[in-house]
Amino acid sequence: MIVHRIPGLVLTDHTFEVPLDHTHPDGERISVFAREVVSPEKEKAELPWLVFLQGGPGYGSPRLESASGWINRALQEYRLLLLDQRGTGRSTPILPQTLARYPTPQAQAEYLTHFRADAIVQDAEYIRKQLLEPDQPWSVLGQSYGGFCVVHYLSSAPSGLREAIITGGLPPLTAHPDEIYRHTYQRVLEKNQAYYMRYPGDVQLAKEIVQYISDHEVHLPTGDRLTPRRFQQLGIAFGASNGFEQVHYLLENAFISGASGRELSYPFLRGFENAFAFETNPIYAILHEGIYCQGFASNWSAERILQEFPEYNIDTENIVYLTGEMIYPWMFDEYSQLRPLKGAAEILAAYNGWSQLYDIAALNKNQVPCVAAIYYNDMYVERRLSEQTCQHIKGIKTWVTSEYEHSGLRLHGEQVLDRLLKLLHGAV
Repeated sequence: MIVHRIPGLVLTDHTFEVPLDHTHPDGERISVFAREVVSPEKEKAELPWLVFLQGGPGYGSPRLESASGWINRALQEYRLLLLDQRGTGRSTPILPQTLARYPTPQAQAEYLTHFRADAIVQDAEYIRKQLLEPDQPWSVLGQSYGGFCVVHYLSSAPSGLREAIITGGLPPLTAHPDEIYRHTYQRVLEKNQAYYMRYPGDVQLAKEIVQYISDHEVHLPTGDRLTPRRFQQLGIAFGASNGFEQVHYLLENAFISGASGRELSYPFLRGFENAFAFETNPIYAILHEGIYCQGFASNWSAERILQEFPEYNIDTENIVYLTGEMIYPWMFDEYSQLRPLKGAAEILAAYNGWSQLYDIAALNKNQVPCVAAIYYNDMYVERRLSEQTCQHIKGIKTWVTSEYEHSGLRLHGEQVLDRLLKLLHGAV
């Protein structure tokens, strides 16, 4: 173990070798990294453990620079474990470079089927038994997709849990991705309308940008071409409380006067490219629809359901509506770093062998103290589906709020976690 100390934090690195497939413990193994965090004054104290499950899928845990936000609130009561879910961060990573070890798209796809919530929870249980006594439970905090993992934890291994906290991550238990995206496209339309009400000048500016990239071959700094449908993906930011500003401040610097007249600026093109992590975190792209599938295939659900919403048709005579976090098959052509994964992505989109993630009967009998923040206007996890899920988790306490967006834990973490802990402990 390696220990680092920064002001207000003691950080201890842990690496665990776990089975790729927990049903075959003697088979291939991968590494899972986790960082233990505690305040210096409580370094030797006997504290309950709190495991953080990050959103995504496909993102590692936060890299801490200070004891601020929700981290500061958590360390008042807990010893924290920041888990780099398998395939992310310092755990054995999923990248085109690493998947190139597998000779065919089929082999890559088979490998990737082991990177969903069920395997993440099995890793957590494996690690719990290494760090704690086998019968000693710990607490979990799941943000967004991390909440999906928590609900699977409640379904499959509740004896490992002391308590469960979820922020913006109560998953639909049985819904097909088609139903989910029908909700999501409508929610994103509402976000677009709110954005253009706040920044009405961006209606015309977005049209001009789309017209320009339709008439010119514009390349991003990586060499990829900027296309109108790729531009539309900027709407992914609209689900965060500062997302409107991120997009607006990017667009306002879009055009400059160059040698041949008006053109898109390099800062705009660089900022646009930096707004997305599909290539650096490819699990997000390749498994995004798969996280919802249980015994059925997605068959590129977001692409199919988009046809039901003509508002998103690119037409510079009308408002340019931006899309959200949806994943489309064309991305595996237009994003250069995703192209090597196109074959595996096609196989996974047609794959119908996904296991069941949620045991409704077990959830109906839940005995683990559980609280959840549901964001009323959540663009990424539909509130109405989350409320349906609550009906099946016995004893869950919910806090439904329009004060925060999906980014509540990241941007307002101390207040959000404090409210949930008070709810958990009966103080509110």
